[in-house]
Amino acid sequence: MNKNREMFLKSLLGQIGPSGYEQDTVKVWRNKAKKYAQKVKADLHGNSIAVLGEGKEPKVMLSGHIDEIGFQIKYIDDKGFLYFSPIGGWDPQIAQGQRVWIKGKKDIILGVVGKKPIHLLSSEERGKVTKFEHMYIDVGTGSKKEAEAIVDIGAPAVVAHAYDRLQGNVAVARAFDDRVGAFVVLEVLGELAKNPPSASVYAVATVQEEIGLRGATTSAYGIAPHVGIAVDVTFATDQPNIDKKLLGDIGLGKGPVIARGPNVNPKVFELLVKTAKSEKIPHQIEAIPRGTGTDANAIQLTRNGVAAGLVSIPNRYMHTPCELVNLDDLDNTIKLLAAFIRRIESKEQFLPF
Repeated sequence: MNKNREMFLKSLLGQIGPSGYEQDTVKVWRNKAKKYAQKVKADLHGNSIAVLGEGKEPKVMLSGHIDEIGFQIKYIDDKGFLYFSPIGGWDPQIAQGQRVWIKGKKDIILGVVGKKPIHLLSSEERGKVTKFEHMYIDVGTGSKKEAEAIVDIGAPAVVAHAYDRLQGNVAVARAFDDRVGAFVVLEVLGELAKNPPSASVYAVATVQEEIGLRGATTSAYGIAPHVGIAVDVTFATDQPNIDKKLLGDIGLGKGPVIARGPNVNPKVFELLVKTAKSEKIPHQIEAIPRGTGTDANAIQLTRNGVAAGLVSIPNRYMHTPCELVNLDDLDNTIKLLAAFIRRIESKEQFLPF
């Protein structure tokens, strides 16, 4: 991955701005989109939409959700400790002891997720996972008044982990699920802008996927695409203790993962695979015999139906502060989707029967 692309990816993950963290990654996405798109707009839900070739048909929607799992402040006690609830799917074992960035009244506030030390737990308590209601965030204040001066009830928080490299092209960060999707769909638009295709293309950074595919539902309804491809992450199974018989054989660095199943239009699947083979792009197949739980699910069921597809990035340790992806997989996903869209001629080519 070239340096400019990697810098954009870093910025989407929040590794810029005051205190090393950028609050408004949506603004980062939209500013970048203005370099590629003929029109950049936002809807009332908060989705960001970049359009290339508006007015052309068929209409193709590329969706990558820009939201991430986190926490929301629910209560502040008399000593200034902040109690919270999870936003999205959290393993409570992972939340314990994390540093967090809280969106404060003026600035980003650093805090620590606290709980009773292991030394003070009873033998019975040690055998159980600590529940969220027994955790709190310590921001170093000594009273409710001090805490309320800097943080409001309802404020969101995320774990304080930024982007870094491991060995080779393997990168680590929180929120690769699914900032890599929002990153990919915009970089695909950038590739297509060099030589616009016959179709119109809508790159969308959707919101609220982690709490129910909500942004994809509203944005797809507004766009009314003929073809819609979600770009998300999927479970890499090349790590210990994963049953490949259940999840398939999916590895980091082996290319984008093309989903196959009832959530995916069969002609979309066939064209994605044909494109990957023709362009000599490494790729993997994932069988999903149900709704996928991604934006593709909401897109497919929009209005009177959309020819949907799902292309995923292999991801280790999903929904933790230290997710891993291979940057080569991102580059190859961009190549695949740009080449796929150039092969779209009409909506009729995706009629399944």
